[in-house]
Parts: sequence; C-alpha cells; structure tokens
Amino acid sequence: MTAFSFQLYSAREFPPLDALMKMLAEAGYAQVEGYGGVYEDLAATKAAMEATGLTMPSGHFSMDMLENDQAKVLEIANTLGVKHIYCPYLAEELRPTTSAEWAAFAKRLEALHAIYAPKGFTFGWHNHDFEFVALPDGGIPMDVILENAPSITWEADIAWVVRGGADPFAWIKKYSSRISSVHVKDIAPQGECADEDGWADVGHGTIDWPALMSALKSTNVELYVMEHDKPNDATRFAQRSIAAANTF
Repeated sequence: MTAFSFQLYSAREFPPLDALMKMLAEAGYAQVEGYGGVYEDLAATKAAMEATGLTMPSGHFSMDMLENDQAKVLEIANTLGVKHIYCPYLAEELRPTTSAEWAAFAKRLEALHAIYAPKGFTFGWHNHDFEFVALPDGGIPMDVILENAPSITWEADIAWVVRGGADPFAWIKKYSSRISSVHVKDIAPQGECADEDGWADVGHGTIDWPALMSALKSTNVELYVMEHDKPNDATRFAQRSIAAANTF
C-alpha cells in the first residue's frame, strides 16, 4: 500500500497545527509536506510531528529564500528532516515570457541544485498550470525548464497539468525518470465546488487517479502528496481522499 503524504498548505485555514497533525495520523497519513507557514515556529512544528509520529520528507521553499537565505533553508530542512526540497511557484509578474527567458530561469534552478544536492538533498520544481501554456514563440515552459535544468527533479502536480490543458499521461511518459514526487489532487465536475475554486476531494472528481497511479509506477516517484488548494473542510478532505486513494 502506498504511504501518502499531506501538503500542510491544504489546511492553512484550519489551525491549530498540533490538532491537524493528530487528525492526519489517525486518518492514516505517514508523512506531511511543509510550506512557509509551518516554518515560522520550527520547535512547535517539530513537536507536533514527534507527538504523532509523522515525518516531513519534503518541503516547499520560495525562490527568494532558496537563492538568498540558504542558511535558513538548511536550518528548516535539517530541523524538520526534509530531504526533498521543491521550489513551488513563480509569481505572475516574475514569469518569463519567452523560451530564452525560461531557459535563463532554468539555469537558476540548475544552480540551486548544485548548491543543495551536495548537501544530500533532492532539488526540484513544482508546477502549476502556466508552465503548460504555449509561449508566443511556441515553447512550452515546462519543457524548457526540464531541458535546461537537466539535474533537477520534478514534483508533478497532476491536477495543475490538466488545468494547463495538457495530457498528464503524455508528460508522465516523457519525463518518467525526472519525477520524484507527485501531488495527488482532483478537479470537481464543471460547475461544482465553486467555493473551493473547483477542486475536489481526491477520488471524488474528474481525474482518473487509478489509471494515473498505474502509469506512475513506471517512474522514479518517491512521494505521493495529497493536496487541495482551497478545501472548506480540511478534515473531510484529508479523510475522504486517503480512503479513496487507498483503493486505487
């Protein structure tokens, strides 16, 4: 049976953290994935993990912190046991608009790999939808990133691939050796879950997760991370999603 992780960002609006961790452990999660909000009080986050037996093998870190405060990244990762470091996002105003600009951005990611990999970490990029939208020059940002940062891995957020208009099965096949982690997320049927930005609990939406899990077995994926970008009930999402995922 797959050991599922839980992206703590999913429950950012449902404190306190210690109660959340207890609920996740009881629901059957073995791991969690960190993000900025849980790094502010490292002692409290570590205590909540130790009290429940949960581990944090992966974490999201901003590009700014990764490039400009490496000591802080290492402190967080070493304190919480993070081994897989992912850069999760690039604000719209900072996004390149040409293939050449994306290639230059990829070189920055490759440089970060050269910093963190020798210290024992996996380093990679986590996608949203914009990386799959063709540029005016015809380039696809995700291709440009992976081709120009050959050493980094990919945390594939499948639902965002779909929202970007791409075929996740084709991308899984093309970059099977580069995928180290997957975000397990679902999209609600058209017109449903509007208050949750159209996302759904895993197994209760439109994405064919059983087929995707089968396809992902041929990749190098190490982590399956449950996520919902805007649940109106984090407990419901966590419990229903892992129950469904355990049947895939």
